[in-house]
Amino acid sequence: MNKKRKAFWLKQLHQWHWITSALCLISLLLFSLTGITLNHASAIGADPAVQEQEALLPAPLRQQLALRQEGALPMPVRVWLEREMQIRTGDKVAEWSAGEVYLALPRPGGDAWLAIDLNDGSVLAEQTDRGWIAFFNDLHKGRYTGAAWTWFIDIFAVASLLFALTGLGLMMLHAKRRPATWPVTLAGLALPWLLIVFFMH
Repeated sequence: MNKKRKAFWLKQLHQWHWITSALCLISLLLFSLTGITLNHASAIGADPAVQEQEALLPAPLRQQLALRQEGALPMPVRVWLEREMQIRTGDKVAEWSAGEVYLALPRPGGDAWLAIDLNDGSVLAEQTDRGWIAFFNDLHKGRYTGAAWTWFIDIFAVASLLFALTGLGLMMLHAKRRPATWPVTLAGLALPWLLIVFFMH
């Protein structure tokens, strides 16, 4: 490779490498830390905080529920739940039966559910909070995080891939002056496979 062409690729790779590293920095720290907490989840204690709520749905809203047998809760009911009980149900599909509407509301770092008695309008809700570590662990796994976070993880994965590939390109261009480049790279490739072959049974 001539000097002019090498200089061009060095400039391009350096630019993309620092851009992707800047994009990935905070997320890479988050995913690395939560990788450790996930790997040692059984050793990290947590006391879930459970909160129960009870309320009575107004008669006009009960009538709206009586007119529906499937799908999400009617919008006025959702507005009332958010205002009176600070519960957001969104457009999640509920489970409808003859005498009850049940809605599961899992979320990162916790769980929640809601049940409405169709006969008397009584509302019972329970929310469980498992703490910040569980919250970030669920973000790591994309568990109950919604479409926006799924897109973020995909974009982060692509940026991380570009970061790794541009780093590989820079190593290739500097390899002649750094004799340890390829032995160290091969060691990084071989080590996981050796662990899989000899220590995972």
